[in-house]
Amino acid sequence: MPTSRPRLCAGSLAALLTVAAVCAGDAVARVFPFGPHTRSVNDLGNQFVPFHARLWDLLHQNADGGLLLNWSSGYGTSFLPDLGTYLTSPFALLVGVFPRDRIDLAVYVVTVLKMASAAALMALFLLTLRGGRWWAAGALGASYALCGWSVAEASYNPMWLDGLVALPLLCLVAEWARTGRHRIAGPLLVAVVWAANFYTAYMATLGAALVLAVRLFTERDDRRAVVRGLVRAVCTVGVGVGLSAPVLLPVYLGTKHAYPGWDRTFAPAAWPDVLARLLPATYSFFTPALFLGTGTLLLACALAFQRSVPGRERWAWAGLVAVVALSLQWGPTHLLWHAFATPNGSPYRQTFVLAGLVVIAAWVSVSYGRPGRRALLGGVVVLVLLAAGAGFSDLVTGWTYPLFAVGLVAAACALVLVGRGRRLAALAAVLLIGAQAGQAAAATAYFDRQRLNRLDDYAPWGERQRTQAAVVAGADGWPGYRTDPGREQTTANDPLLVGGQGGAYYSSHTPAVLTRTMRALGGGWTSNGRAVQSLDNPVTDAVFSVGARVRGPRDPHQGANVPDDRPVTVSRAEAPPLVTVRGPGGPVPYGRSPFRNQEQLLGSRVYTVPTTALRAADGGAVTDRGAYDYRVGRGRYTLTAACPAGTEAYLWSPDMFGRARLGDGPEVEFKGQLPARRAAMQHLGTVGGAGSVRVTLTPVRAGTVPHRAIGCLDRSRLASAVTGLKRTGATAVHVTGHGVRAELPPGTTGTVVIAAPRIAGWSCQGRPADSYLGLVATPAPAGGTAVDCTFRPPGLRAGAVAGAGALAVLVLGGLVLAHRRRGAGAGRPGPDRSPQHAGAPQPVDA
Repeated sequence: MPTSRPRLCAGSLAALLTVAAVCAGDAVARVFPFGPHTRSVNDLGNQFVPFHARLWDLLHQNADGGLLLNWSSGYGTSFLPDLGTYLTSPFALLVGVFPRDRIDLAVYVVTVLKMASAAALMALFLLTLRGGRWWAAGALGASYALCGWSVAEASYNPMWLDGLVALPLLCLVAEWARTGRHRIAGPLLVAVVWAANFYTAYMATLGAALVLAVRLFTERDDRRAVVRGLVRAVCTVGVGVGLSAPVLLPVYLGTKHAYPGWDRTFAPAAWPDVLARLLPATYSFFTPALFLGTGTLLLACALAFQRSVPGRERWAWAGLVAVVALSLQWGPTHLLWHAFATPNGSPYRQTFVLAGLVVIAAWVSVSYGRPGRRALLGGVVVLVLLAAGAGFSDLVTGWTYPLFAVGLVAAACALVLVGRGRRLAALAAVLLIGAQAGQAAAATAYFDRQRLNRLDDYAPWGERQRTQAAVVAGADGWPGYRTDPGREQTTANDPLLVGGQGGAYYSSHTPAVLTRTMRALGGGWTSNGRAVQSLDNPVTDAVFSVGARVRGPRDPHQGANVPDDRPVTVSRAEAPPLVTVRGPGGPVPYGRSPFRNQEQLLGSRVYTVPTTALRAADGGAVTDRGAYDYRVGRGRYTLTAACPAGTEAYLWSPDMFGRARLGDGPEVEFKGQLPARRAAMQHLGTVGGAGSVRVTLTPVRAGTVPHRAIGCLDRSRLASAVTGLKRTGATAVHVTGHGVRAELPPGTTGTVVIAAPRIAGWSCQGRPADSYLGLVATPAPAGGTAVDCTFRPPGLRAGAVAGAGALAVLVLGGLVLAHRRRGAGAGRPGPDRSPQHAGAPQPVDA
């Protein structure tokens, strides 16, 4: 059999097993596309499907903005960091061949293809590491791609799966560096994986470095060869990372300008819980998902007892697995794995590296031949002890030990049968592969159901999204005015999914200036400030040039308490242009009251903010919590105030989780729980003729209510303010994917303000833009009638320079290699072409 054939067979088997197990598990759990549910974070990460929809729009030249600037989200945000974080994987481009209304199917296909590719690459690397049975390499490659981390966590974070692909690929690159092969392809592959997702690529690079270290230690190369291999590896990674710098630096600096979100100190998981995650049918978000299949674990545990493996190699791989496992639980090494910052969410994102090392250890064990009785018995004992330790964990379920036992028996029988004839070897392969695929499919279904039970459920693209998209398209007037797709969202990135130019935005790069500005104006958020919500308020709509707003029913998949059969409608309002002019002198800085802050940004007094009184259900006074808030608990309260008749009452209570009602009006929901969730200011109704405001509050959790929680809006004053801003604002606005050009009335003086957050990267008239209460601003040009503002993400220029330098090094290195090869070829004696030797066999060129 040719050398390439076993590798092809192993890679194909690994990919096929992975696809079959994932799809079978999803079908059992009735997860899209096999049922009505989506993987949580096509939902929780609401960002991923919408971001792929944005990529589809860019590929089909249908996006508001370009690669640098995203006008659809957050009233104008930087897009290159999001592109580099979520969409620069080569697999992402596949979404362009799907219809846009099947974008969720496109993301599912991309997800499964990434897992299948990781399985095939791992199988290829295993056979590169050492020869062995191709079907065993295929089964172990699938085991790696179907590890608990991949199925339970990364499958709904598609960009994490780039790390799953990167680890075996970088291990191959490290092997090439050790042996001096593929010196041009190596840096290019490093660049691809670092550009695809630098966060998991960083972890994969650390893992590949550890694998290379063991290889150099166990192969017994001379010192010069070891040094040359290390130098080649360092240069390969350095050049590859340099090539990715045009994407990498903007992504890195984007994280530096992002709102901090969740700040959580690392706390190691309990060891019984860690052991439990080795077994099937266990789940927890804050433990390392180490499930690999019982067969893989048995082989890895047997390695230390297998005498056919050289001792130096046996203990090096076993020791590496143990050290890396311990490093997951120790604070300093935890920080090292996560680039010295505890992440938002799961603190065990490096688990896939440990999974890969366990698979490599299992392959080393089986590649030296069938484990003997001593090794097999030792592996079984160790694995049973680990499973027994997991019994002290509450994560163990009724399915855990039965599935574990079946897998252990099947794997042990398969290993006993290997090497006892072709028929028994075939039976062994069926047992090992079948047990692996069955456990993986069952684990996939279990993880799917756990996520659906613990997290919100979101429907795939359907009638709701089609209706929203059609209504938004019909109302779109960009850049004359913005169309906000609505407060009642399906995802946290609805503007990317259904169109429009709204305030909602969710990303790892949500700018701090956007979150803080919307907080000052009374906006709401989830995900500790990373998911900024649309603020349905006429004053902020005027400030941000929102001339059309879509309103509709709540998404029934997000747990609405009552049925909501409202139709999808569009409300229109007069809006100033995107670029307005304010008078000379700086504004007063934001204060505590969002009503007054909105007025500062608008430039006119439009609210009455009365003194309020809060009483409990029995009429008793409510205790204050500090100087600005009332303390409330579960129950019923009455908030009273006085406002001019005919004004509109708004309630601001960011920390309240419950309901509010003005008089006999409809109930309005508030979902605040600071700091994780912040409830947005909401409209309650119109103040009656007596001017009395009486609001019934029904919190369902403990929280706070501000002393100045009521603001009453005078619509006539707001209309006058909008008219003034339109009169002095830009006469024409031209928007591109990298900036804004506004034509101004002759003789304009004061400050030109663009209704977009002043994120890092804006410049106007050749100098850094100013900030006007969080918005982009610049002095009106003397004697000029136009203003040009451009946006360049921080790090783009430096990244381009670094990338060009790395490319020059790569090209120069390629020329040197080519020259050396030509010189070596010229120095060899050629074959004798004389007539007397024409029919003689020619020597083979070594």
